[in-house]
Amino acid sequence: MTALIAQKGGPAPHDPEISLAIPERDVDAPEFSIVIPALNEELTIAEFVAWCHEGMTKAGVQGEILIVDSGQDRTMELALAGGARVLKTPKRGLGRAYQDALPFIRGKYVLMGDCDCTYDFRELAPFVEKFRGGAEFVMGSRFRGYIEPGSMPPLHRYLGTPVTTFILNVIFSSHFSDIHCGMRGIGKDALARMDLRSQSWEYASEMVLKSVHMRLRTEEVPIRFLKDREGRLSHHKRSGWFSPWHAAWINLRAMFVYGADFFLFKPGIVLLFVGALLSLPLSFGPITLGPVTLSLHWMLLGMSLALLGLQCIYMGILSKVFFDYTGETTAKWFRRFSYTRTVLASGGVFALGFICAALLVRSYFRLGLRLAEDDPMNYLGFTGLMLMIAGFISFTFTLILHATAVAVRKR
Repeated sequence: MTALIAQKGGPAPHDPEISLAIPERDVDAPEFSIVIPALNEELTIAEFVAWCHEGMTKAGVQGEILIVDSGQDRTMELALAGGARVLKTPKRGLGRAYQDALPFIRGKYVLMGDCDCTYDFRELAPFVEKFRGGAEFVMGSRFRGYIEPGSMPPLHRYLGTPVTTFILNVIFSSHFSDIHCGMRGIGKDALARMDLRSQSWEYASEMVLKSVHMRLRTEEVPIRFLKDREGRLSHHKRSGWFSPWHAAWINLRAMFVYGADFFLFKPGIVLLFVGALLSLPLSFGPITLGPVTLSLHWMLLGMSLALLGLQCIYMGILSKVFFDYTGETTAKWFRRFSYTRTVLASGGVFALGFICAALLVRSYFRLGLRLAEDDPMNYLGFTGLMLMIAGFISFTFTLILHATAVAVRKR
């Protein structure tokens, strides 16, 4: 008998479709956990497990190997024979495999990757050194290490990975060099707090994005990336030509969702400033600047930009609160938008706008239910309308901010 099989059991209640297989040569109290999803990898799994043992020995670390197997071939049998634990799960996606594995991880540090022998797990020392030096998230970088000729398709090497990495760095002001590198490590506590939700390929981007939101101490280490073994097809090739494009799209979706603030807060400030500059100076009538006369049409443009900008700012603040893992951002915006002060200020802005709009209504009735084209009261009335809308938006934003903070704390 090569293993003890714990059917429908484990360290914590979990999905009844999951079972854990423990090898005879198991490790007690591991410091390091190598956690690897596998789908029909019998061609490489035995050598990969041997690589992991060699890498841990060279790095001077006691660790476990946990293979999350959702295939139908001999991967489980071969991994157990090599001394790895095997968590048998249904086929539910790459991201879901790590979620399923979390309750079974015993090490303080978790190293992730692929078991196809494309990532060189014989070289684990840089990850161990970074973790012991205080890092919470350690990304491997193929571009700062070695890429074996023929190991990465040109589409991935020169377009997909560099472009998506650049986009992520711009959105999050980060400095990653290879966000799609599958060989990466994270502290178990940080992984649990990260609360990964992605079921598929986008888990990789979600992890990077949440590491930024969580302000994890992050390091990068160069790694070796090798060609697929003869006779093995990558998962992208198995899925067809469209698979890399689909993976890129869902990764971009994750970036945009977790980075919504990039498209809202700062652009909103610009829109509000430009809109206010175009509208407020015209409150008492048109203004001529050289050959250009700024009239009511310009004021309407400014009003639209200002209100759109204000809405973007408020939505950007909410997105910051949604992804606030430290509590500092929520506390900051609570101080700036305390309920009583903000509601009173919103009411004051609304009341001022109502007075200005009421003057326009009075002029409308005085002129026999019509508006004179050159009446300065038209401009003041539109300013009043803008202030009323801004006041109401600010009031409702305050309600949503406080309600959202309560919901986030409960989560």
